[in-house]
Parts: sequence; structure tokens; C-alpha cells
Amino acid sequence: MPGIHDLDWPPSGQKPTSSSHAFSQLHDKTLYTFSSHAGLEADGVEERHSVNHESDEDADGQATDPSRTKPKDTELFDLDSQTRNMYFDDKARKIDFILAWSIKPNKKSIEAQRARELFENNLKQEGLELEYDKKGDEIHYAKIHAPYEVLRRYADILKLRLPMKQKLASQHGKKFEDLQSPVQAVSTRLWGAAGRFFKRLMRPFEVDREKVPPIKRTYTCPYSSDKEYLFEIPEDKESLFTNACRSWIVDFILRRKSFSEDKQKAYSFGVKKMISDGYYTAAFPLHEGHWKPGSADNERKLLFDHWAWWKNCFKFQPLDYVRHYYGEKIGLYFAWLGFYTAMLVPASFVGLVVFFYGLAIRYTNVASKELCDTNVNITMCPLCDTQCPYWFLHEACSHAAASRIFDNGATVFFAIFMSLWGTLFLEFWKRNEATIQYKWDLTNFVSEEEPPRPEYLSKLEDWNTMKVNPVTGLKEPHLPFWRRRVPVFLCSYAVMLFLAAVAIVSVVGVIAYRVSMLAALQLIPDVIVTANSSNIKALTVDLVYQNASLVTTVTAALINLVIIIVLNFVSVTFAFWLTDWECLRTQSEYDNSITIKLFALQFVNYFSSIVYIAFFKGRFVGRPGRYNTIFGARQEECEAGGCLIELCIQLAIIMVGKQLIQNNLIEIGLPKLIKLLKRKCSKETREQKLAHTPWEKDYKLEPAANTSLFYEYLEMVLQFGFLTIFCAAFPLAPLFALLNNIIEIRVDASKFITQLRRPIAERAATIGIWYSVLYGISRIAIISNAFIIALTSDFIPRLVYEMRYSPDQSLSGYVNFSLAIFNTSDFERNHQPAPALRGDIQVCRYRDFRNPPWHENKYEYSDVFWHVLAARLAFVVVFENVVVVVTSLIAWLIPDVPTPLKEQIRREAYITSEIVLRTELNRARGEDVIVNSQNGSGDGSGYNSARYSPHNSEDMDRKIRHRQKADDRGDEKSYV
Repeated sequence: MPGIHDLDWPPSGQKPTSSSHAFSQLHDKTLYTFSSHAGLEADGVEERHSVNHESDEDADGQATDPSRTKPKDTELFDLDSQTRNMYFDDKARKIDFILAWSIKPNKKSIEAQRARELFENNLKQEGLELEYDKKGDEIHYAKIHAPYEVLRRYADILKLRLPMKQKLASQHGKKFEDLQSPVQAVSTRLWGAAGRFFKRLMRPFEVDREKVPPIKRTYTCPYSSDKEYLFEIPEDKESLFTNACRSWIVDFILRRKSFSEDKQKAYSFGVKKMISDGYYTAAFPLHEGHWKPGSADNERKLLFDHWAWWKNCFKFQPLDYVRHYYGEKIGLYFAWLGFYTAMLVPASFVGLVVFFYGLAIRYTNVASKELCDTNVNITMCPLCDTQCPYWFLHEACSHAAASRIFDNGATVFFAIFMSLWGTLFLEFWKRNEATIQYKWDLTNFVSEEEPPRPEYLSKLEDWNTMKVNPVTGLKEPHLPFWRRRVPVFLCSYAVMLFLAAVAIVSVVGVIAYRVSMLAALQLIPDVIVTANSSNIKALTVDLVYQNASLVTTVTAALINLVIIIVLNFVSVTFAFWLTDWECLRTQSEYDNSITIKLFALQFVNYFSSIVYIAFFKGRFVGRPGRYNTIFGARQEECEAGGCLIELCIQLAIIMVGKQLIQNNLIEIGLPKLIKLLKRKCSKETREQKLAHTPWEKDYKLEPAANTSLFYEYLEMVLQFGFLTIFCAAFPLAPLFALLNNIIEIRVDASKFITQLRRPIAERAATIGIWYSVLYGISRIAIISNAFIIALTSDFIPRLVYEMRYSPDQSLSGYVNFSLAIFNTSDFERNHQPAPALRGDIQVCRYRDFRNPPWHENKYEYSDVFWHVLAARLAFVVVFENVVVVVTSLIAWLIPDVPTPLKEQIRREAYITSEIVLRTELNRARGEDVIVNSQNGSGDGSGYNSARYSPHNSEDMDRKIRHRQKADDRGDEKSYV
């Protein structure tokens, strides 16, 4: 099974416990191979692109060695880091971290120098070693090295999981190698065959293991310095810890060391606080090498060549390598993004099928034929006051046909499918996340106690109210809840409500534009009549007139997109300002607060205009002779083809336009433009650039801020909202999202590789609050799609007509059935057409279910209206309850953790405890660990693996006592 085959998971012969489990097991087998981005396994990548090796030096000025070959053993992920100057001047001690500070004189120069001296002395007392680079005229650097003893001590403190001795693990695991049921269920064989078929089908997308060998998972357990004999310690002990792990431990120390002689000051410790105060300008680990063509092989270049480069768009992501280089938090983001992209493949396929089905029936539908029949002269009432003429229904033929592409029976199926898809995506992600947690040793991960944010401490440096932290025992500034926090939170969220109101007002402004624009375009016939220009110009003007509604819709959507982009910039600025004003203590509190604010504001900003078209446009217009007005003007009406096509256009322009501007212009084009301008303005020669040290080059890169992943998650979550909340109106949305995400993965990867300093390898076991946001969106989507189908589309009225009013149970006569009759003599004076446009029209039609003028209750809602309304509400209730029940049942049936993985976790815990117990007992007898582990039964485990005994511990004690008695008697019989 791709992604977990190196874990011997699941065991062959594992029997599914239920049909739902069998389906989820098939999903696990196929999805990991189906996606070109999910890439749970770092199995390899596309052939490396050809590079120009004309230069004998790489981008860091280090000589390349063409004879150097890639090492086969990637356990420690150390691809010859000597190719970049990653060491102190003695070429022996590795640089684990860089501190940089400006030497420009300012008011804090003396204070900063004193703080740095105290801080660095504390680091040395902790055991870290420092070396300085003070050759620069503006920036000086301190290089930090963590000796093995320091790493070992903090690995013990932090309970890092490290590999156990492989001989011990393999010997105790032998009993499980051939573990399988003698009789396999038919479903198991079928799912296995299906998994193998999909694996062969996706073979072109699989990675090349020779280029990027898989990183095998080993048995691990929390490190303990007094049990070091259990762990696989290499000859070069410092290579036990990866570079990412070393930098994480050093950062852990840097964030906790004081830079003041007063140890009780809560605001005088940590490198982040020093950067906030300006004592340091940056603190970062070094990249492992350079990524540019011609550079020597290194981890960074490997990731660029086989992950970030565009040639790998349809290859698996080497997630294990990403995790080793950037840490679990960033690795989880790319794993989630790849999994999300993989899940878009079936959604895109179904959306395409629904779209092509709509194309096929757009003119063959009976209702469409009736509407487009030019022989049926149905005169429609004017669409605006005074200036709009009467018009014939067949003039809306093209619009109605376009609407039928998205407004048909397949729309209901697609809405149900996407509701189920959203639930399956979330449930299978939890399973995928559990697998990743196991592979990356995050199953029992517990986040450390968070220190206060440096910005929080800086703002409250002169605050007099202090409180002892019950965890750390340090005095920290305390903000009273009722006197300080409540007023600030009330003001903060009041500003948020104001910004949301501004977004809604902008929608009202776009509505006013549409009304006035449509009215202006209705004057075009006069221009055609009086113009003495060429026929081409007349035809062009006539074309604009015939498509006045379409022109108005498209231009209004583009204007709305521009307004959204501007308001987004304003909302981001205010959201960060308000969150800073709230003065939150920890980084997680800050991140959660900014997440809620920005998501809420951008949700309102992006979706308010779409919600208006979907649920409000044309609902409260009134009727001819008694229109409802706002500020003296009629409200917008839906055309004869309905509002669904306009909703589709609005959704497509905002979604696709956002992706084009956000991804192509801002994320791709803008960095390239800035880089080009810097290159043009730079006066450095090639020799001068090559003379720069690696820390000088990395210092010039953009800092990897805490919010680097925040914007990426926010962008994808909003996209998920477009896909699910309004999927009934735009079945092509998954396809556009898929194409966007294929680019997005490489853009994000390239940004981390080429544009940002190397971030701290932070640990995280989940995607955090974003899962809850996604779950909330999936629930909202069920309600939204139910109302779109019931209210915005014509699906329910057509269904009611077929089942209740059609004489032959078909749509024949539906167009006439759906149009009400109005006597033009009943027009109000200010709403009737101009005298030149009236003609001799006695009766006109309009979309509604009302009584005719000759009825005793003329123009009141007819019985048909109430029948249709009841059907609409019944559909909403049935749709919501059925989908909610089905999705909840699916979520309940699909376990969050795959059953084979549960068994594997329990098995590993059992083997690990057996290894520790056996080794401790052997050591208690004074015997060599490895030698005695090889004695005993043929499987090397010391037990008969044919049958599991629940009394292994008692058996072990009995055998030990038997061995001790044999030793006392001088018996030569070996212990078994």
C-alpha cells in the first residue's frame, strides 16, 4: 500500500470488520496512489532536470565534486552537508543556529550590547558554543553549536523519540513478518485486487525510489540517558540528531534564556523578545545548501529538484523529506494540501460529467424548446421602469439554454454528492492524519507549555499588576478581565461588525450599479435607429443590447472582485491591529483569534454578493402594478432563465479571479518582479556575491514568520467554501480548484525553498483549528445547497408541474404555466413604459404564480404558488435531514484510525515494551544485550511465536528463576 507499505501495514489477510471499513480500506489503498500530490511516502521523484555545470562553484562559492555520489542510506537524511560552510572555523563543529544584530548606533546600542552579553553568557553556561563573525560593516553574526551532551540532555528533558537498536527491533518483530490469516475473506481479496489495480494505473505518477530513496520508519521510544544502550547510537554521535532536530533544540533553549540579571522579570527572557526589542535583528537556522542549478548536492537542492520544481507537478510529494527538513508542522500542511488536491480528482470528474450532461440537454429539454420557439409570441413585461420596452420571451433563449446547463436534475445529484464528498474528505483526512502521526512519531505528541508572546511582554513591560504563573512559577503581567479585557474585546468585535457592514454596503453599491447599468443599456435601440454609422457598429450595439443582462452581470462581478481585493487588504490590516490591541498572552491564543477574525471578515467579503444573488435577488420584487422599491427604484429581477446562471457567473468570476490574482500575480509574478528589480539595482559582481557567507545569504531572504502557513490555510479553506457551499450552481468549481492547487503546491514549495529563511522545525500533530472551520463549512454547505436547489433553481416548480399539473406527466406547457398574466392598464404611472414604448400591448407576462386580472382576487398568489412553496420547504427539510443522517452515518462507520494501524500501534507498543523488559533483564544478569537477544527460539524473541500467551510476564519471571537455579548448579543448559 503506497505510503505505508514500509510499515508492514496492514498485514496481509487483515479482514475488514464491516462494509464501511472495507470501503475505507479500499480508499486508503487507492487514494494514496491516485493523487499526484498526496504523496504520503517519500518514494522518489521525476528524473532530475538537466543543469548547466559550466561553473566549478555552486551558488555558495563552494567547489563541487562531480565524482561525489548520493549516499544510499538516508536514515539520517544527511546528504553531505559539507558542501556548504555549515561549520565553525575549525571545520568540526556544526552551525546549528545564527543570531544576527545591527551595529548601527542608536539609543539602545549600549542596552542592547549589555543584553546580548548576558544572554550569550547564559547560553554558554547552558553548554552551547558560540563563534562570531564581525567582518560586516552593518550586520554581525553569532554562530551557535550545540554539543552532543547538550542535545542528549534536552532529548531526555523533551522526551524525544529516537530509533532503538535495529537488531533488537527486528528480532522481536520477526514473529509478525508472516502474520496472516490462513483464510481470507472474499471482500479482502477483492479490495486487495482493486488496490493493486489502482497502483498499476497510477504507476506513471509514482516516484523514482532511486532518485529519492524511501525513509524507512524504525521502532522508536522516548529517549532516556540512563537507557542509552537501547538506542542506535552511530559512531559519530552528533549525527544521531538531524539538523532540523538540532535547530529545534537550540531554539527551545534560546526561547527560555534570560537576558537580564533580574531572574524574576517575566519580560526579560527569550530570543523572540530580544528581536522584538531590537537587540537582535534575526535568529534562524541555516539552509543546508543552495538550490540553484550547478550547486553541490544537498538537502535543499534535493527538495527543489524533486518537489518545488514545476516538472514535478504530477509526482508524489516527498513528504518524509519535507518533514525532516522543515519539521512536522509544515510537513502536515503539505500533506493536507496534497490530500485535499487528491480528493478533488473524483469531485472534478463528477462535476465534468454533470456539466457535459447539462450541455447535452440545454436545447433538447421540452421547456427550453418552448421558450426558444419564435412562433410563440409571449410578450413579457418591462424589466425596468419608463425606459425599458416590452420584449418577447424567445429573446431570452440563449440565457435560458445557458441556465439549463446548471439547472437540471443532475444539479441535485451533484449537490448531494458534494455534501457526501465533504464528509468523506474530512473523515478520510482524519485517517490519513492518524497514519502520518504514527509514521512521524506524533501519536502521543503533547505540546509543550507555551511561554508568553514577546509582543505581549513588551507592551506590558511597565504594567504594575502582576500574577504568578501556576505552571512556571514566574511573575507575569496580568490584565484584569472586566476592567481591561472585556472593553477591548467589545471594541474589537464592534470594529469587525463595522467592517462586515462595509462589505455588505459594497454589495448594495454593486446592486445599484447593476440596476442603473441595465437601465442605460435599454436605451441602446434609440442609438441604433438614429445612428448613421456603419453596419458593423450597429450590429455591435445591437449585440450589446440583446445581451444587456449578461454584460451587466459580468461587469458587476468584475467590479465586485476589485472591491473584494481592496476590502481584503483593509480587513487584514485591521484584523492584525485589533488582535495586537487585545494583547493575548500566548502565540496559540493569538493565532486562533486572528484566524477567527480574518476568516469571518473574508467570508463575508467574498460570499455576501453570492449570497444576495442566490437567496435574495428577485424574491421581494413585487409584481407589475405594485413593485417594491428601495430609494424610489425597483429591485432587481431574475430573467426568464432564472437567477442560477447569474449566480454561476458571479461565483466563477470571484473564485477564478481570486485564484488568478492571488496565485499567479501576487504569489508568482510579484516575487519575480521584486527579485528582478533587486538584481537590476544591485551593484555587486559575481565574485562579491560568491564571497558572501551562507549566513549572510540566508539573512537576505524573507523571514519565515509565524503567519506563513496561516495565509496558505486561509486561502484553501475559502476555496473549500466556494466548492461546497455553492456547488449546486457551479459544478466546474472542483476542476478549477484542482488546477489551482496543482500550481499552489509548487508555488508554496518554491517559496519555502527559494524565498524564505529556513523556519524552525516546529512539531504539530494536527492542522489545528482549521479542521473545525472545515467541518463548520461542510455543515453550512448542506443547508446552502438545499436552499439553492429549492429557491434559486427551477427544479422544484418543474417537478411540481410534472407530478401535479401536467396532463401527460411531461414538461410540455411548463413555460406558459410558470408565467403570470398582467393587464397593462393596471400599471402605476411612475412604473409604466414611456409613451413611445407602449404600443398597443394589452397584456404582458411575468415570472410568478399569481391570479390573472379577471380573477376575483386578481394578482394575489395563486394556489399553485402555495403548492410550489410547500414543495420547496419540504425539499429543504428532506434534503437536509437525509444528507445529515447519511453523512453522520458515514462519519460514524468510518473509524478515525484505520484498524490495521491500531493493531500496528499496539503491536509496536508491545514490541517496544518487550525490548525494554528483555534488555533490562539481560543487563540485570550482566549479559550482553545483543548476544542474549539472539538466544532462544528460532525467531529470536525468546518466545514461541505460534501462540500468544497472556502470561508472558509470568513466564519470563519463571524462566529467569529457572536460569538462576541452573547457574547455581553449574548446568550448561542455555536459557530459553
